[in-house]
Amino acid sequence: MGLRHRRVLFVILMLVLMIPTLGTVIAQESAATVAWPDLGGREITVAVENAYPPYNSIVDGVGVGWDYDTFTAICQLLNCVPVFEEVAWDGMLLGIANGQYDVAADGITYTAERDQTVDFSQLYQAYDETLLIREDDTRFTTSDELKSLDDFLVGTQIGTTNEITAKTLFGDDHVRSFEQFGPAIEALKNDDVDAVVVDRPAAEGYIAAQGGLKTLPESLSGIQGLAFAYPPGSDLVYPVNAAMSALQASGTWDEIFNKWFNSAS
Repeated sequence: MGLRHRRVLFVILMLVLMIPTLGTVIAQESAATVAWPDLGGREITVAVENAYPPYNSIVDGVGVGWDYDTFTAICQLLNCVPVFEEVAWDGMLLGIANGQYDVAADGITYTAERDQTVDFSQLYQAYDETLLIREDDTRFTTSDELKSLDDFLVGTQIGTTNEITAKTLFGDDHVRSFEQFGPAIEALKNDDVDAVVVDRPAAEGYIAAQGGLKTLPESLSGIQGLAFAYPPGSDLVYPVNAAMSALQASGTWDEIFNKWFNSAS
């Protein structure tokens, strides 16, 4: 599919995300008419970071999170077996582009630039970016007020859209990028950075898991969309999209979402 057509598809899907009722009706009609693909027990390697709650993390030695529950439910419909592989974020999309994994989860933001090297599923979540700060910090309530502080520093994860937003808003000299978000959160709690630029759902996951943190109401870059990423030409895009629509129509999608996100808010 050409880049221009992908951009049109992206806009359409964003509109569907913003109109839940219409999206449910479309999903119900699609689920009723689709002939279900059967993947014949095929193993599907799912790349996750295991360091990005509530999407994925390790708890008591076990991988848990929205990605785990969602792909387990998808494979129950498609007759496949999800095999979750821990992959560092900085190599995840390159690995997908090279066909090392069947699909990448991990809360990946759709961008036109990424669309040139990997294929994407339909969008599954709309979100915005936020500033995560210490709960007792009253020095600023907006990004502009943060910028007025002397020698301020914000943390984020290297190679993410959050890093792009951070450097655009605050300048390279005021951004400290970490290999994972976990160390960025620890730096925030230890007063080594003043804030962390992160997707709001992930920020709420860290708040629920660790406490002592809060987000600011300000949206840093507007609404964006998350999607699964695949190697170019993957035969999994259609069946997984169909399964996603069926889970949305049945209510299972909402159940999984509420388990991992509404409980963290």
